[in-house]
Amino acid sequence: MVKQTAGRNTLGVVAPKFAELNDDVLFGEVWSREDKLSLKMRSIVTVVTLVAKGLTDTSFEHHMANAKANGVTRDEMAEILTHEAFYAGWPNSWAAFRVMLKIYGDEADDGKGAEFKPMFGMGNPNEAFARYFVGNSYLNPLTNAAECGIGLANVTFEPGCRNNWHVHHAERGGGQILIATDGRGWYQEWGKEPQALAPGSVVVIPAGVKHWHGAAADSWFSHIAFEAPGEGCSNEWLEPVDDEQYPKA
Repeated sequence: MVKQTAGRNTLGVVAPKFAELNDDVLFGEVWSREDKLSLKMRSIVTVVTLVAKGLTDTSFEHHMANAKANGVTRDEMAEILTHEAFYAGWPNSWAAFRVMLKIYGDEADDGKGAEFKPMFGMGNPNEAFARYFVGNSYLNPLTNAAECGIGLANVTFEPGCRNNWHVHHAERGGGQILIATDGRGWYQEWGKEPQALAPGSVVVIPAGVKHWHGAAADSWFSHIAFEAPGEGCSNEWLEPVDDEQYPKA
């Protein structure tokens, strides 16, 4: 989870204990218990509770945006609010729908991620490397490595998509840095537990480390991939991440 500082930024001086409980307990402990309840489900519970209480303020906008980032699709959110209208009240759902239109937009969903709009652009289907991925991915180069010597690209994964195990080799320097920007994903090094990725997560991958990265099973995911400069750099693509290795949470 991204470290929360909203409480301290707003109330750190006048209500330091409340700020501490908000940042460290509610978000730092409760929201991070993904082994007990997924971020997507926590977002749904939070949105439903706030709508039932009629609280559709700026805080609700934050939680609606968080729900989108955590994998709740526009169609799922529309169905949630429609269902809740019969229990929480029609005016409450109307107010929530206005926020939903602001966060999700009103474009049609073609089932191919039309409503997922990465911060740095979806790019084109990653056909050149498709054989090294399970599922569909999209590539949007941000720099021209041949011109500036630095490779920087936005990679987007559809839900469940991940690349094969692979290694970045280098005689000197090299490796890769990932900066998660949208949705939820996973990173794993060989012999270690998978690491959940959310917007703001940064992963430094030294040269020679066998690893993979990709989207969560129920969320689109984007990250910026920075190819660290080095000498004698090359990529070695290995076996796919099978369903038993891939985390379903």
